[in-house]
Amino acid sequence: MHKVDLEARKQAFNDCMKDYKVRIIICAGTGCMANGSLPIYNKFIEIIKGKGYPITVSLEREKADYLMSQSGCQGFCQMGPLVTILPQGILYTKVKVTDVEEIVESTILKGTIIDRLVYNTPKGEAIAEKEKIPFYAKQDRIMLKLCGNVDVADLDEYIANEGYFMARKAVFEMTDVQICKEILDSGLRGRGGGGFPTGRKWDITRQNISDIKYVICNGDEGDPGAFMDRCVMEGNPHSVLEGMIIAAKAIGASIGYVYVRTEYPLAVERLKIAVKHAEAVGILGDNIFGSDMSFHINIMEGAGAFVCGEETALMSSIEGKRGMPSPKPPFPAEKGLFGKPTLINNVETLSTVPLILRIGAENYAKFGTKTAKGTKTFALTGHVANTGLIEVPFGATLREIIYEIGGGVIDDAGNLTNEDFKAVQIGGPSGGCLTKAHLDLPLDYETLQSVGAMVGSGGLVVMNNQTCMIKIARFFMQFTQNESCGKCVVCREGTRQMLALLDDIIENRADADTLELLEELANTVKIGSLCALGKTAPNPVLSTLRYFRDEYNAHVFEGYCPANSCDAFKKYTIIKDKCKSCSLCSRKCPVNAIKGERGVPYEIDSKKCIKCGACVATCKFGAIVVG
Repeated sequence: MHKVDLEARKQAFNDCMKDYKVRIIICAGTGCMANGSLPIYNKFIEIIKGKGYPITVSLEREKADYLMSQSGCQGFCQMGPLVTILPQGILYTKVKVTDVEEIVESTILKGTIIDRLVYNTPKGEAIAEKEKIPFYAKQDRIMLKLCGNVDVADLDEYIANEGYFMARKAVFEMTDVQICKEILDSGLRGRGGGGFPTGRKWDITRQNISDIKYVICNGDEGDPGAFMDRCVMEGNPHSVLEGMIIAAKAIGASIGYVYVRTEYPLAVERLKIAVKHAEAVGILGDNIFGSDMSFHINIMEGAGAFVCGEETALMSSIEGKRGMPSPKPPFPAEKGLFGKPTLINNVETLSTVPLILRIGAENYAKFGTKTAKGTKTFALTGHVANTGLIEVPFGATLREIIYEIGGGVIDDAGNLTNEDFKAVQIGGPSGGCLTKAHLDLPLDYETLQSVGAMVGSGGLVVMNNQTCMIKIARFFMQFTQNESCGKCVVCREGTRQMLALLDDIIENRADADTLELLEELANTVKIGSLCALGKTAPNPVLSTLRYFRDEYNAHVFEGYCPANSCDAFKKYTIIKDKCKSCSLCSRKCPVNAIKGERGVPYEIDSKKCIKCGACVATCKFGAIVVG
């Protein structure tokens, strides 16, 4: 039996860290990497070495003055690439390779802050210290505490931050009943969207007797605009593995699967590295921590089907079958993967488990509301100044998230325009749209359900007044229609017909019957679909019909799009005073809708006009307007 000495590894890491004068952490999450963070990382090493100063990287941990590290997502995606400098706690934003030498000369060697690289609030206030930036200061990053602050590939740094201590405690000091009770007492509910009490799910699975049981981590995050689970898998994969070990002890499982969508290659890579490192020291595999318990984890890539986020479809995919939902009961806790009792939780849920055991169920339950305990991560995107990965307690309001953490609403050109907030889509394709009237609504499971929305996995898409809500509903309906597995007719055909009806509205072919049929069909799909994905697919349509009925009416009965976004309702007009009767627009029009003669302003035949925009692009005098 291999017994890993966590205390010795923690002490050795901390002793080593005392030798470094400065630590430079480069955000190596997917967003910052796409913007060039790795060349920045390499440039730091090149320049510091070139100046003759001793520098090392985290995994080598050689004696040196300067330490270079790659973290996972630091959260402030809008401002990437991000560079954090410790111990000063300075955060530099939108860093370029050309900035590196100045950072080394001014900040690393002399301690001088470079004002143009620090974050500036919308009011122009420059803030250099990361923890004082409103985006971070207004959050409660307890589950995300290590994500973006530790070297993602360094097992010992995770251990130095109390990593795997709770897994060892669960294995040696706690019974399965005690673990389930602790999780139940914490009030933790499933973070994947369902909100089922996690401790109850664990206890139900625990009570089912079987020679083999499974723990599955659902990392198949498919909602448009959602990237919470991806960031955790990329930035703190060991927390996922530790949560799975604790879950395995609680239910008596010996095999685990992390099911990750194939579009997350970086998450897959880092999870595999984490499993390899954990196996090498006896944290995973046979006789973990030197105990009688064995637990093996497999990383499996999904094929990118949205429906595989549904637990029964996910299990079918792992079994090598087509990912399609199955009727319940039986539930996975009774008969799941390969017909055995199976526990399925998403990434965020499992990553929260070690934290609960570390601080205690009572302390964790102090966060949140009466019915929704703890914190929730959200992917904040859309027309908001500060997009990124955030974590707030349940009960936080949209106003706090959008205006305090997010920095306010912006227009299509990126200018701050706080009066132009229109809506926020919460919960992805399964969620709904909320309005100004809901800005002070506390975010939790029951409250959101009462207004026709849901927490979902945690996507938050902010929209301004330049957004057409029917187009938003159509976008999500197009997504769910494309992703329908086709098993049940109601979902397969119902979503297709709903999409066609939304097209009729957007393309000015609708009438009163269209709206009536759309609403009736949406409710039918909601009631009659087999799985939760089908049942929630109409939510964006139903919520926009509920809160933006006047916008639907404007399209159908009044012949215009309030957001001036739908091409079918746009009118092309030639301003007579500006028209030079040069005939360029007439010659470019593909349907001969523009007529005129020399010396007389041209005119557009609105009945012939197909609104292609060729005339606007051709006119050199700005004589053609769209309205």
